[in-house]
Amino acid sequence: MQIRYLDEMEEDQREVILKRYQVNQEIRESVRNIINNVREEGDVALRRYALEFDNVELEDIDITEKARLAYEDIDEEIKLSIKSAAENIEAFHVRQLREDWIENFDGREMGQRFRAINKIGVYVPGGTASYPSSVLMAVIPAKVAGVGHISMVTPAAKSLNQVTLAAAYIAGVDKIYAAGGAQGIAALAYGTKTIEPVDKIIGPGNHWVATAKKEVRDDVDIEFIAGTSEILIIADSTAKPEIVASDLVAQAEHDVNVAALLVTNSMELSKKVAEEIEIQTELLCRKEIIDQSLSKPYSGIFVANSIEDAAEFAEEYAPEHLSIQTSEKNEKLVLEKIGSAGSIFLGTYAPVAAGDYASGTNHILPTNQGARITGGVSIDTFIKISTIQRLDKEALEKIRNVVTTIAMSEGLDGHAKSIDHRFD
Repeated sequence: MQIRYLDEMEEDQREVILKRYQVNQEIRESVRNIINNVREEGDVALRRYALEFDNVELEDIDITEKARLAYEDIDEEIKLSIKSAAENIEAFHVRQLREDWIENFDGREMGQRFRAINKIGVYVPGGTASYPSSVLMAVIPAKVAGVGHISMVTPAAKSLNQVTLAAAYIAGVDKIYAAGGAQGIAALAYGTKTIEPVDKIIGPGNHWVATAKKEVRDDVDIEFIAGTSEILIIADSTAKPEIVASDLVAQAEHDVNVAALLVTNSMELSKKVAEEIEIQTELLCRKEIIDQSLSKPYSGIFVANSIEDAAEFAEEYAPEHLSIQTSEKNEKLVLEKIGSAGSIFLGTYAPVAAGDYASGTNHILPTNQGARITGGVSIDTFIKISTIQRLDKEALEKIRNVVTTIAMSEGLDGHAKSIDHRFD
């Protein structure tokens, strides 16, 4: 893994790292074409794309019943592990629930109501790996929030991943469809003969999925762009090289386009981590994917002049996953400077993999600097907030002049009159 000095990078190199995923026009145009075809042809287009992209002659688009069969057939230890992870995820997200409230503000009774979205669609990746964990992360918070109907799409395959289907059954998905990529997003957004359209789409995916979510968001809501995974580790000389290396490698095995960075003030640690990566990668079954990921120009080991500089870079980067493996003093310093990160992991014994599966926090997180403006999936992802108010005559009279004065200044005398009529 390449070692570079943070302050010696050229501006164009820094730009590549910060703006790591740029979708080219060819992908964008292809995605638009797929979406239009699904809108016009529905199930026919889904079957055609299953054959073209997944090499599957798709008979049943609705595969809901297969989830129950998968649940009955999977290994008991896997089943118990999924249930245990689901319990932890549910416990964490239940804590986020909010109650309706109304308070009296000098005669004005005002408050908020929290209601769940009616129908959501969940995208679960297939591709080079299957993600039953993503099913739990998307569906369980929605269930806790009270979402009425949950549909799930996942790429068609000659042999569907049984653990992913079982996870959908455990989590309580209402409908499951074999429809991956941009065509799956289009089907959720606009519906087909088989698939009902939804109000909101959530879930991570590759460039095609992320681009499709961008294209449909004028017609259906999305949580954010949850694209290819990324990790940034801040470490000092107290960090254990083999642990730091294992965290970088773990994220890199997701996909060839993963961004994996270590930022440290220690050249000695940098060299040891690079050596450890070579050793550990040799033992893993996805070595080829890891090697490609870690060789990307936006991945690497970056030596900073100080931990303060590392923290400032991390804040600018706004990582999906931020791991802080430093002394207690430096950890506090870094945390004070970080305001933009999807999920933060502190210390040696909080690997990103724990959050990926079973600690309870959500692993569907904003990528590509999305953490600058939003957090990860939570109960709020599935909630609509309505304000509510009741004013008595005395309360309205107290603000009457304020309302009518501002309304008249805007040239909206009808607004002002709607107040005055209540007193005339």
